[in-house]
Amino acid sequence: MAAQRTVIVVGGGLAGLMTSMKLAEAGHKVKIFSLVPVKRSHSVCAQGGINGAVNLRGEGDSPYLHFEDTVTGGDFLNHQPPVMRMAERAPAIIYLLDRMGVPFNRTSEGLLSFRRFGGTLKHRTAYAGATTGQQLLYALDEQVRRFEASGEVQKFEGWEFLGIVKDEQGKCRGIAAQNLRTMTIDSFAADAVVMCTGGLGVLFGRSTNSIVNTGSPLSICYQHGAVYGNPEMIQIHPTAIPGEDKCRLMSESVRGEGGRVWAPRNPDDQRPGREIPEKDRWYVCEEMDPVYGNLLSRDIVSFIIYCVCKTGRGIKGREQVYLDITQLHTKQGMSREQIWDKLGGVLEIYEKYMREDPIENPMRIYPAVHYTMGGLWVDYEKGHDSTLDIDSPRNQATSIPGLYAAGECEYQYHGANRLGANALLTCLTGGELAALGVLAYLKNTEASAKDVPASLLEDCRKKGNDEYDGYRKSNGSENPYRLAAELSDTMWNNCGIWRLQKDLISAREKLGELAARIRQCDLLDGGTWSNQAVPYTRSVANMIEVGKAIVGGAIERDESRGAHFKLDTPERNDADWLRTTKATWTPDGPTFDLSEQIECNVIPPKARKYKINQNSIVRKIMGEDFFEKHGVVDEGEVVGR
Repeated sequence: MAAQRTVIVVGGGLAGLMTSMKLAEAGHKVKIFSLVPVKRSHSVCAQGGINGAVNLRGEGDSPYLHFEDTVTGGDFLNHQPPVMRMAERAPAIIYLLDRMGVPFNRTSEGLLSFRRFGGTLKHRTAYAGATTGQQLLYALDEQVRRFEASGEVQKFEGWEFLGIVKDEQGKCRGIAAQNLRTMTIDSFAADAVVMCTGGLGVLFGRSTNSIVNTGSPLSICYQHGAVYGNPEMIQIHPTAIPGEDKCRLMSESVRGEGGRVWAPRNPDDQRPGREIPEKDRWYVCEEMDPVYGNLLSRDIVSFIIYCVCKTGRGIKGREQVYLDITQLHTKQGMSREQIWDKLGGVLEIYEKYMREDPIENPMRIYPAVHYTMGGLWVDYEKGHDSTLDIDSPRNQATSIPGLYAAGECEYQYHGANRLGANALLTCLTGGELAALGVLAYLKNTEASAKDVPASLLEDCRKKGNDEYDGYRKSNGSENPYRLAAELSDTMWNNCGIWRLQKDLISAREKLGELAARIRQCDLLDGGTWSNQAVPYTRSVANMIEVGKAIVGGAIERDESRGAHFKLDTPERNDADWLRTTKATWTPDGPTFDLSEQIECNVIPPKARKYKINQNSIVRKIMGEDFFEKHGVVDEGEVVGR
């Protein structure tokens, strides 16, 4: 079947490749724009696995229970129809990947092996050792390469997205992009554009994200008029190892396989972790919640570790606690080969950067920014019962006609907190659904990429070129790298795990200052070939605008929910805040629309299933009178946290 229409997909990770594959299967021309070679997309860093209620262990698991865990884990801030679609598609997606050749771990009987992950009591996570993201990405890339060979797919690797082409009706008709080798800027017409550009963790500095994950493409779409949903919802992973350039993820699969989080009962204990006896170890998660233990949801475990270290009770008083798997070898009889088979990818990273054997020595970890629940606002259309009408052009559509989004750069599936191993799944189900949405959109629009006026494309190209030349010729006094460090310090210290209104307001003022200073940089590299200084400065400017939305959303949301814990208002408030925070960009800062109620058509909001919440953690670790000392009224469990 000959290619009929042209669709541009920005981003070559799992969401981008799934979208491209489905569009090419339908006979359309796809152009993939990726900042890095597709196989180096950040999806390759995913370690733990992909969720799906296949129920091979006979535990009574089902897509409904998967749906319920996801909604509960998200603290009921996720619209339920798209989540139901995700959970229902999950088993089929896993079997599809299996047929593509993903080398999933298997049981001795030859069946797919599943492990437990945080926020669930079922063995629901299929995995390929501890390099699941890499295996999935390579498998999908092989499929897309078939269409590349036949001409339906064209890859533009090493190109940076600069903006969308909008016509007089406000429809997206293409993009502008820059070749990072030659530094030439060009514009490209399309019938529709799909954003699959991942997260923005670099904004916070302490992040497990790749250094290309600045959130710049999201910011550009936001500045072009796309609505930004729930920007304040940022996930901080409980277990990472710090580095000078970035943090390295220690996957939740470590806890899924039996890893235990603990700190010495005496923070001044100078003994190596392996020499500290059981009676002197504080297994804090297991004491807090004996049922879920170390597999509490990520926002809870991160908060526990943060509070332990905030009170000076980390390892030797530092910002570290132990993640321990030594008992798998010494007490449970697992051989090194068995442990390595399940966790090799993670253990190799730890051994490389920490110079310690994690099978013999407890690992030292601390939380780091890991995932963005917020992102470009996207729509959906409900069909029969509680799921979606998959033939609707509204599915995965942003607020700009013709512009779609899938993967981590959109907000739809995870609410206020993502459950582990749902990320890979939503990249794939979201990419699949985005392709279906685009196909429906193309059926209903007569406008074609061939009809885009040359003047429209040239205007967009010229705008990108003028911006580039402006930065390249800048001769101010500021250093963009120092500004980026100030930005990340501001975001981590004022809008991280622990939030206070006065700190958030201070951060908003600082971001306004940084926005002015970033236009006054002294760029030492004025070259016209592989110039790294200008793209970096441009990304910092875009990160600042995203930061304003994140901080502004946190200021607006006067409650605590999921990953958003605000000491001034420490309770969940369903009466006033069971709604989406929708940010719109203006030159003077974001404006917010709080009118969209969350659709809870299957499960009404209720208390999360865990024994503890952030308020009880504060009282147990930091003292029963902590709130009173700080002038905060804690209303207990009244609102169902």
